[in-house]
Amino acid sequence: MEEILRYFPELTSRQREQLSALEGLYAEWNARINVISRREMAAGEFYTRHVLHSLAIARACSFGSGARVMDIGTGGGFPAVPLAIVFPEVHFVAVDSIGKKIRVVEEVVRGAGLTNVVPVCGRAESIRERFDYVVSRAVAPAATLTGWAWDSIERGRAGSLANGMLLLKGGDLDEELVATGRRWSEFAISQWFEEDFFETKKVIYIEK
Repeated sequence: MEEILRYFPELTSRQREQLSALEGLYAEWNARINVISRREMAAGEFYTRHVLHSLAIARACSFGSGARVMDIGTGGGFPAVPLAIVFPEVHFVAVDSIGKKIRVVEEVVRGAGLTNVVPVCGRAESIRERFDYVVSRAVAPAATLTGWAWDSIERGRAGSLANGMLLLKGGDLDEELVATGRRWSEFAISQWFEEDFFETKKVIYIEK
């Protein structure tokens, strides 16, 4: 939790409480339904590898009040849950096709007292709602993600970047991104966070 406060000192006391509650909530539910590596939980890497990694998106783009964001393949709630804490005035829909993972998200959202996250069990391409941004973390190739959700994104600017997709990925991505047929920008997470884990990690931004 210390690294979160170091990088986000402006958080309110309520946001700090909610972020602090996440480790216990995930430890409890992960013991029942495995959504996070138990080795990472045991090694104290939860906040770096899951919460802080998710919040790299907040460094790339500050979502404006009222923005609508869909998280594709949210798994246990990443990046949607940490982002929802940091952006309490933003509406998040956390989508995953695996019901037991959505059960964890529902319980974490309830336990943390979040009112701006709607967990949905289903496929992203079946969601009929319109969004300003789509986010995702290491779920599928970028071309697959754009195929699933591109038509769900409205043109405009609901934050510090024009509407589009913000994807958490790592490594050499040129071939994967060329396959989208769209222009993209890369943000090296290491420019914001100094932990070794982020050395090869990036936020990929594809403008609508």
